[in-house]
Amino acid sequence: MTEKKIQSIRGMNDLLPTDSASWQQIEKVVKGVLNSYGYNEIRTPIVEDTALFKRAVGEVTDIVEKEMYTFNDRNNESITLRPEITAGCVRAGIEHGLFYNQEQRLWYLGPAFRYEKPQKGRYRQFHQFGVEVFGLEGPSIDAELILLTARFWKALGIEQHTSLELNSIGSLDARANYRNALVNFLEQHKDKLDEDCLRRMYTNPLRVLDSKNPVVQDLLDEAPKLFDYLDEESKQHFDGLCRLLDNAGIKYNINQRLVRGLDYYNRTVFEWVTSSLGAQGTVCGGGRYDSLVSQLGGQSTPAVGFAMGVERLVLLVQAVNPSLNFDNSIDIYMISSGDEKTISAAQCIAEQLRDGLPEKRIVTNYGSSNFKKQFAKADKLGAKIAVIIGENEIENQTVTIKNLLSGEQVEVANTDIVQTCLAIL
Repeated sequence: MTEKKIQSIRGMNDLLPTDSASWQQIEKVVKGVLNSYGYNEIRTPIVEDTALFKRAVGEVTDIVEKEMYTFNDRNNESITLRPEITAGCVRAGIEHGLFYNQEQRLWYLGPAFRYEKPQKGRYRQFHQFGVEVFGLEGPSIDAELILLTARFWKALGIEQHTSLELNSIGSLDARANYRNALVNFLEQHKDKLDEDCLRRMYTNPLRVLDSKNPVVQDLLDEAPKLFDYLDEESKQHFDGLCRLLDNAGIKYNINQRLVRGLDYYNRTVFEWVTSSLGAQGTVCGGGRYDSLVSQLGGQSTPAVGFAMGVERLVLLVQAVNPSLNFDNSIDIYMISSGDEKTISAAQCIAEQLRDGLPEKRIVTNYGSSNFKKQFAKADKLGAKIAVIIGENEIENQTVTIKNLLSGEQVEVANTDIVQTCLAIL
């Protein structure tokens, strides 16, 4: 009986070498911006205690109710593959004392997991770039995070294809008052609500505000406005943020239906959206979550952050800025006559080149001793230079360097290899 062919789990995709170059380039750009702002990387486990996400994200959210990968381990303890990374970041900060009388400006990159219908740019295993700042109150740090994300888009050449949606959802008390008013309104119009909105009406009514159903959206034009229920401090915070963004030349749209999907947000919420991937989609989203640290057992600590899906960001960059260099070609290909002596010499010279040209990509041929096949392989890999080593070169302590773009070649002493290759590259 033939065994079943093993394939990847649905929604958990392989990233092949043909795609990894674009990921690496985009990650390099984003990391460079984060470094320029003085942010530091944190890495947390992909598996956490299930209670962490129930307490942080909210038990009546779609994530906890329907999307988490949760199971019992061998000690019969409930653990979960992280559906987002903020909660683990907060847990780590509390556990290791990072927040006590300190500011922390952190970033992370890694996989997260949600069981939802796979679609282009949204998978069951996805990757998040995120930033979390702890210990800073006031709108200034909110503005810095928005400026930082705007710099991402500029560096990636997609700034003309993103727009900023901004809102304030106020304090927890203000939201509770608004929640009551919104539920009262929705109860009077149940006949216009779809099944999803009816389900959310009592468990998480603010999520009705970002329903994609056009009938519901029309109905919400008549609903109470969250902004009318904001506490005075939240209004002042939001006004201050808007002034800072105006002064920095950042354009934004105040969207009073923007609420974000997680329970821990308060005051500032924002999303960068695009319509360049078909239907309008969120590229990056975040906001303040000043009560989350204390909610998870730490001392009260102001906090603000954002996260963005790498898959969707890669799709957007590839769609609107194909000129961004995703070069995966080889710089130097080492060619030898194929016996042990010349292969050993090629390896040693390749190490010498890596010492002198650490940013260049260098591949050594193994296997075929046929020079024609080796040159064909160098061309296939996009190599710019071939370094050729035979018995005569070993005897004379030289190599032959061929410029594969111009066809010119020259024999040089081993001591001049690095400089000669650098001049061609």
